[in-house]
Amino acid sequence: MYILGISSYYHDSAACLLKDGEIIAAAQEERFTRKKHDQNFPSNAIKYCLSEAGINSSDLEIVAFYDKPFLKFERILETYLAFAPKGLGSFLKAIPLWIKKKLWIKELIKDELDYSGTILFPEHHASHAASAFYASPFQNAAFLTMDGVGEWATTSYGIGNGNKMEMLADIKFPHSLGLLYSAITYYTGFRVNSGEYKVMGLAPYGEPKYKDLIYKHLIDVKDDGSFIMDMSYFNYSVGLTMTNQKFDNLFGGSPREPESELTQKEMDIARSVQEVTEEIVMKMAKHVRKTTKKKYLCLAGGVALNCVSNGKLLRSGLFDDIYIQPAAGDAGGALGCALIAWYQHLGNERHADGKNDFMKGAYLGPEFSNDEIKEYLDKKGYSYQKLEDKDLPEHIADLIADQKVIGWFQGRMEFGPRALGARTIIGDSRSAETQKTINLKIKYRESFRPFAPSVREENISEYFDIDRPSPYMLLVADVHKDKQLKMTKEQEGYFGLKKLNIARSEIPAVTHVDYSARIQSVSKQTNPRYHEMLTQFNNKYGCAVVVNTSFNVRGEPIVCTPKDAYLCFMRTEMDYLILNNYLLKKEDQKPLDNDSDWMSEFDLD
Repeated sequence: MYILGISSYYHDSAACLLKDGEIIAAAQEERFTRKKHDQNFPSNAIKYCLSEAGINSSDLEIVAFYDKPFLKFERILETYLAFAPKGLGSFLKAIPLWIKKKLWIKELIKDELDYSGTILFPEHHASHAASAFYASPFQNAAFLTMDGVGEWATTSYGIGNGNKMEMLADIKFPHSLGLLYSAITYYTGFRVNSGEYKVMGLAPYGEPKYKDLIYKHLIDVKDDGSFIMDMSYFNYSVGLTMTNQKFDNLFGGSPREPESELTQKEMDIARSVQEVTEEIVMKMAKHVRKTTKKKYLCLAGGVALNCVSNGKLLRSGLFDDIYIQPAAGDAGGALGCALIAWYQHLGNERHADGKNDFMKGAYLGPEFSNDEIKEYLDKKGYSYQKLEDKDLPEHIADLIADQKVIGWFQGRMEFGPRALGARTIIGDSRSAETQKTINLKIKYRESFRPFAPSVREENISEYFDIDRPSPYMLLVADVHKDKQLKMTKEQEGYFGLKKLNIARSEIPAVTHVDYSARIQSVSKQTNPRYHEMLTQFNNKYGCAVVVNTSFNVRGEPIVCTPKDAYLCFMRTEMDYLILNNYLLKKEDQKPLDNDSDWMSEFDLD
């Protein structure tokens, strides 16, 4: 039995296919269209999912959509009416799209898929919760979902037991922790729905000088983590911006212009909202633990991508363990609604072993055979060397040790926002220059942003203060004390971006300014080739950690195909590209200037 899950029309549209409850395929639409955070109907992602299973739409038993469009439309109308006459401009922009398209999802699915079967519409936060609980290793657990907004809910919690889920309480729009964080993202000059992780990365450079201001004026938080926001400071309910003049006055000026110089003010604001977020999440988690009495917690929704908050929650010991859906944002809703169809609608049994989740390492996207890659390279006349399976891991390890930066393209593409060793750029974690080189010459992004480490699962506690795997790069922990380097008294007094170029550990390229790291542990079971490369790097050079950053440049989605990978490789200062078994050296390639694949410059916005 095949079930297709779909999410679309907000951001990060995606599709997911289940076969008898097993996740067969999942991918975001952006990877195919090359339009970052593509919100359009995921026609390409659906086509991929069906082709992966070798079926067509007539083989589908159920199609599920990740929210209830009419309920969301009700919220939008009621909100505009509540604020009228304000918001007329926003209303005139939003409503035609709803009238023409968003309200008619059922008809759109039927037409796009040529499908006449059952279509289900779970609520948005139920889809989030299902994506976390049903995919988790736990048979019995509490769940907590936090995002911008679904239909009405912005935060919810409940209980999952076997194949059943029960929602216990929620917080409703316009009061939203996710939208508070997005408002600060907007005010500090970053793009909403994609720049929030930049705010999180900027936070350690600042001091929480504005935290009391946020609590006093913007958000009133109760002991149980529930909250209300003073909406007179915000414009997102009916406006075209996140904040307003009153917000500007509170923080002493207009929002930072995108791409303008970052000041200590933005760093301090980032630190302040990050600490507020962590404190609210902790209060919520305490309430959920007290109310549900569950030992395990599952997290989803965009706020669950805040890996600093996740790490602190795990270390608090409130729960024996926590599980975060690797595609915690709206893309994961496609998975969640499909799982609701399988477990709740059809009533199928669920058996979790308490150790392994159902995500297959999140390697659920397209893959390309050596034959397909060779055909592409030969057709284009690109120069390459083929490596044997047994030689490849050591060869790449040697290149990393030689300070080369490598585009690593292997196996099935990752589902979710993180690169996990399938579509990844890798480098030497031991070099203090690696972060600067990759940020400025390859990613073309802000110099302050840290890189994540990939570490062999069996070595994680040797390098980091964490006692369990972190396969999805959704937990932050400190670099182990015995790996840290002491700063001088002068360095300890540095503020802001002056902190940036100080080596803080034996693996400085993946150590943030507060000694933390956003960790990906690599399992031999889910990614054997990546694991073997790390093994060779450890055996020969005494380090089980490499730099891991997503295979893309700023403004572009993670690469999907060999063509995407080659173009990204050639448009940056990467030294090597490994496509399955085929190794390409930059020096051996012809310039791309006259290549027919050169379609346009990257959007660096």
